[in-house]
Amino acid sequence: MSIGMISKSKTANGKSQRGFTLIELLVVIAIIGILSSVVLASLNTARLKSRDTRRVADLKQIQLALQLYFDAEGEYPVDIYAADVLAPTYIAAVPKDPVGQVEYAYAGLDTGGTAATCESYHIGAVLEDTANAALDSDIDAANATACTGATEFHGNAADCTGTTAAGTDECYDMKP
Repeated sequence: MSIGMISKSKTANGKSQRGFTLIELLVVIAIIGILSSVVLASLNTARLKSRDTRRVADLKQIQLALQLYFDAEGEYPVDIYAADVLAPTYIAAVPKDPVGQVEYAYAGLDTGGTAATCESYHIGAVLEDTANAALDSDIDAANATACTGATEFHGNAADCTGTTAAGTDECYDMKP
């Protein structure tokens, strides 16, 4: 005799026992497993989008600090992560990528072509979500003449560095 999900059966000595059958337990475990995998997949997507949002916000924060630096110095720095360039005067600490604390890609640029002073800059971060709407509104520019000591930068490169564009735009980049 069965009452809901609990089965009632008689043992060899005539006493009745109540409990779940093995099949019922396996079905419940399978359902819990499926539900947990759906929840974890959604959670990973939310984390990815959160990290990308933080990257875009970090670049905007660095951009504000660079503008303050330019107003005070009349040029942009060659390296934003060098000691006492932006931090602590213009920003408490220069943000780094939330995964691995890697420095964001940055290149000081000389629009005059002499590479003597940095009159502009190019900054970017590699986003994890290639369908992120922010990638539609970024600069996607190739590097101009880099200041002496600056690194190569390409707004369409896979890791924001180098001179060659990638097949998929993963670099969110901006200029002043």
